[in-house]
Amino acid sequence: MSKAFTKENDADDDDDGVGGGAPVPVGAKNYITPGGHQRLRDELRYLLDRERPAVTSAVSWAAKNGDRSENADYQYGKKRLREIDRRIRFLTKRLDNAEVVDPLTPRDEELADRIFFGATVVYSNATGLEKTVTIVGIDELDLARNYITWISPLARALLKAREGDSVTLHAPGGREELDILQVRYEAVEIDPFVPQAPISLNVVKPQE
Repeated sequence: MSKAFTKENDADDDDDGVGGGAPVPVGAKNYITPGGHQRLRDELRYLLDRERPAVTSAVSWAAKNGDRSENADYQYGKKRLREIDRRIRFLTKRLDNAEVVDPLTPRDEELADRIFFGATVVYSNATGLEKTVTIVGIDELDLARNYITWISPLARALLKAREGDSVTLHAPGGREELDILQVRYEAVEIDPFVPQAPISLNVVKPQE
């Protein structure tokens, strides 16, 4: 059994990374786009206002149905409640440390072609293969859209470079030289938060 479920309140289970994504580097802000920030806010609001009250009610009702140690619905409900509380702590921490950066914010001409958080970058490697990536927040990783997080090795290699520069990527697969072909800033599309199906307990209410 996971250590996270061995006791009701685990003082360590709300650390960054436990309730969701990768940890934010120590001392750093949680850089995030407006869309990503809204998604985290929507999820937190849903957990607090909808799912946690529903699960709490279900657990309370299941607790009245026989021996709790043998009541699968009660045990599952309590486990789900711990998961929700862990996620709430995680989201609260993420949002408290959030630094919202809008890629569409006007930039000085001197900085317009330099790579910072929110940039969409077109680069090529030594073979001439071109790739496009967008640098986003830790909780916004989306490989299908070529979104990479700002803490990734590739993003760290690209940051602060500008069009026409060459950078060196140091990755687990080896060293690679990359040429920056284009830097642009545009709206970053983030999928909205979609609630999961609510908890469903299978206990049959006794006949009156």
